Amino acid sequence: MQSSQPPHHPHPQGQPTSAQPTPPFNFPAARRLREALGMAHGHVAYGMRASYGLTYVTADTIAAWERGLAAPTSAELTALAAALWCSPGDLMGAARTLREHRLARGLAPEDVARAAGVEIQAYLRMEETSTWRGNERQSAALAHALDLSPADFVTVTGRAEQLTELLRSAVTTRWQGYVRPVSKLLPVEKRHVEDVLRQMHDDYQSRMTRTLSWGGGAGSDASGEAGRDYLERVLEHFWGLVRGGRG
Repeated sequence: MQSSQPPHHPHPQGQPTSAQPTPPFNFPAARRLREALGMAHGHVAYGMRASYGLTYVTADTIAAWERGLAAPTSAELTALAAALWCSPGDLMGAARTLREHRLARGLAPEDVARAAGVEIQAYLRMEETSTWRGNERQSAALAHALDLSPADFVTVTGRAEQLTELLRSAVTTRWQGYVRPVSKLLPVEKRHVEDVLRQMHDDYQSRMTRTLSWGGGAGSDASGEAGRDYLERVLEHFWGLVRGGRG
């Protein structure tokens, strides 16, 4: 799939390359912040060179970033944020991964690993694979450290597909047996998960009571279509209820 982010072009003068993907960059925000400070491109570049040793960064580099012709690496983004007196998150688009949420908050991997109670190497592997291996306590600590919503947590830890399958089973069978498996996937109190699953089960079943089967009769077709639509959007219904909205 082609990325919506602008390509990252190498900088001149021996810029170090990074194996990490560039974080999402909000280049209009970078321009607005610089202009609000009354700084020229050269002033920003000088600040990055003087404070962070990024000797290859020039006024042209900053201009290219602001025009969307290139995107800064995570290290460059941190330096740019410092030069513009803002947080890295102010210069980023919507964070999509665990690593990007950490960068947006200006935290080092060691800080997040310590807060979550996991070894640094284990945490770095989780960032690389987008697969979280922490237990429930560690998950709650990670969500708190990065200020992740339950939906963001599930997305960045690679658990969305597993959660979707559990929810579909919960609404179509006995929901009680899925409270604990669902609770283990996200930092939400077990009692709240129980209330949400009960409500979702009741909602789904109410849509299906008009027929005894998926086939036969116009009423059955309408009921079956309503049930299929609910299952397709089951994760959307779940987040609406978790946030306190309607399914």
